[in-house]
Amino acid sequence: MNKRLEHIAIIGGGSAGWMSAAALANAVGSGCKITLVESESIAPVGVGEATIPPIRHFNARLGIDEATFIRETKGSFKLGIEFADWRVKGESYFHPFGNYGAEFDSVPFYQYWIREHLAGNVKSLDEFTLAWIAAREGRYEPPMRDPRNIRSRHDYAYHFDAGLYAQFLRRYSEARGVTRIEGRVSGANLRPTDGHIESVKLDDGQEISADLFIDCTGFYGLLTEKYLETGYEAWSHWLPCNRAVAAPCHRDETPIKPYTISTSKTAGWQWRIPLQHRIGNGYVYCDQFLSPEDAEAELIESLEAEPAAPPKHLKFTTGMRKKFWHKNCVAIGLSAGFMEPLESTSLHLIQYAVMRLVAMLPDRDMSPLLAEEYNKLTRAEYERIRDFLVLHYHATERDDTPFWRHCQQIEIPDSLAYKIAQFRENGMIVSDERELFHNPSWIAVYIGQGIIPKRAPTGSTLRDDVPVAQRLDQIHAAIREGAAAMPEHEAYIRQLIN
Repeated sequence: MNKRLEHIAIIGGGSAGWMSAAALANAVGSGCKITLVESESIAPVGVGEATIPPIRHFNARLGIDEATFIRETKGSFKLGIEFADWRVKGESYFHPFGNYGAEFDSVPFYQYWIREHLAGNVKSLDEFTLAWIAAREGRYEPPMRDPRNIRSRHDYAYHFDAGLYAQFLRRYSEARGVTRIEGRVSGANLRPTDGHIESVKLDDGQEISADLFIDCTGFYGLLTEKYLETGYEAWSHWLPCNRAVAAPCHRDETPIKPYTISTSKTAGWQWRIPLQHRIGNGYVYCDQFLSPEDAEAELIESLEAEPAAPPKHLKFTTGMRKKFWHKNCVAIGLSAGFMEPLESTSLHLIQYAVMRLVAMLPDRDMSPLLAEEYNKLTRAEYERIRDFLVLHYHATERDDTPFWRHCQQIEIPDSLAYKIAQFRENGMIVSDERELFHNPSWIAVYIGQGIIPKRAPTGSTLRDDVPVAQRLDQIHAAIREGAAAMPEHEAYIRQLIN
């Protein structure tokens, strides 16, 4: 018998809903009806404006032209994140997209850098990444394809207006047959035989039946939590920030910087995300150590221009659902969990959730094995990202406020403790091919936050025949020359979109 899916219903819009709609419409074509239900009276969170490089693969898979995307979303390019005041006040480091240096021997570049650093013979690590040198100078171009050229050693992502991105994807989705229904879900009918969702009821009396439901209802998790009661696993003991206040401000004539800035504050951190038409700003903090009123005041005082909109306050609990896919419902976006935006992973988690679902699409039998594998892979991804975020908070020398003293005392996950121990003791990076953040990312945060290996990896100490110091000087000079040859970031954007 033919049991293929006939109807997928997406409940909720915003980035999660429309990214899901676009990817599913692109994948199934006209073979399955797709309906998205959203209400204009429910404002999306809409502050996710910074991304990481995999977003490019999502857009490319949908056939979205980069110039059109940058034009439609008022976007800019992102070469990484500058972390200011995180280890100690007055110092900063850069988490680059791409690689450090260039390989000139069988020993990895970073291991030679550690050897020279411990001997006091080398410049800071930031000086050996093209992404930072270009970002600092306000320059940008895509990486070259020739791996022998130093200008191929960086990667990039985007800053963009999340609301405009959702609108762009709505147009994309509707052009491919997705039906949008205006309304709010007021109830759900569960099948008495197995507890699957049979239909949802809207506040105007409509009922929408579907084979598969996608829950994109935000923190509330309307279908996932209220009706299917999947439960939530909170990680506040590892990641204590639980509130944010966001306030965009107007842009002045200062050139658009091709990177995000994360600045450590009294009880959390502040983001700065430059777009073509405005600057996105927000303060992520813990209300155990700072009141919403004081957080808002601290944010507004730090803005470089007048706010472009009233401050928006958010509450959240970092963590994840105990089941992302339960029965015939899959939670995507904030309904699945929340990883605070420190490393710009929110849209990535949406992207990989929907692409994982596309790869595992069930038929109407809703195989529990598919759900089990989906949940296993998604849980592992959340846990790996969690460890990377916890590293930023735990590995700090700041003790000037109660919040940062609390962070120093956090009992970190065993998986992270093992990774830190390996790097501190031997300069070795514990990783596998499934990690979202690869070796350069871990190196950036380890070194930037002051986790310095006790000894250089042995392989780097045995090669007396390699002129390491000379090679490092040559690479540093090549990086500076490569960055200087790039166009200015804002000029590149103008040329691209006009």
